Amino acid sequence: MTLRICVSILPKNNAEALGLIEKAENAKADLIEVRLDCLEESRNLKHLVKSTKLPLIATNKLKTEHGFFSGTETDRQRTLLNAAKSGFEYVDVDYSSSKRSETVAKIKNLNVKPIISYHKFDGILTVSAMEKILDEQIASEASICKIVLTAKQIEDNLPILSFVSFASAKAKLVCFCMGEHGKTSRLLSPAFGAYFTFASLEQESETASGQMNISEMRTAYSLLGIKH
Repeated sequence: MTLRICVSILPKNNAEALGLIEKAENAKADLIEVRLDCLEESRNLKHLVKSTKLPLIATNKLKTEHGFFSGTETDRQRTLLNAAKSGFEYVDVDYSSSKRSETVAKIKNLNVKPIISYHKFDGILTVSAMEKILDEQIASEASICKIVLTAKQIEDNLPILSFVSFASAKAKLVCFCMGEHGKTSRLLSPAFGAYFTFASLEQESETASGQMNISEMRTAYSLLGIKH
């Protein structure tokens, strides 16, 4: 079992991005998600790729997805393709995007791995609904399938972790709950087979609800006797 933690950063400019990438490396992140929705200069990102040996994930969230990007869907996909051309290892494509198939095909042509991500901000799904989404993500040639839900109570984590325990045999899967009540599945999903989970770099730099920082996660794994 390999526990991987992806640190998510939300830089406003390239200088800040370079500094945050260095901090994530020092914090022993396994991957780094670079949120591009606030980045002022996103046309050429090669210097970010050259600054680290860690895999970088390019993500660009619209305001309707609790992100900050205010451009059109076409603008968003152009930014993601620029990241792919710059050498990012992964590019996150939203499951609901009208340009999903087109963008995934272009990303794969650049030998970059697509992550197809599904988010639900108002609750969880049944296991059968998650299986349907996962099957569609696999059919769309996702290198990593991401299904992120929102826990309204701590019990909501249980079916999610159960789903991860068997569905991770079908694909590289990232699946957990957001929100304060979702911390259990955020923390434990890799122990149940998820390919990685997300953390913030430090306190008050969270990029999603319920996110723990990487130091807290590593401390929790040690206290639980989980090797990482």
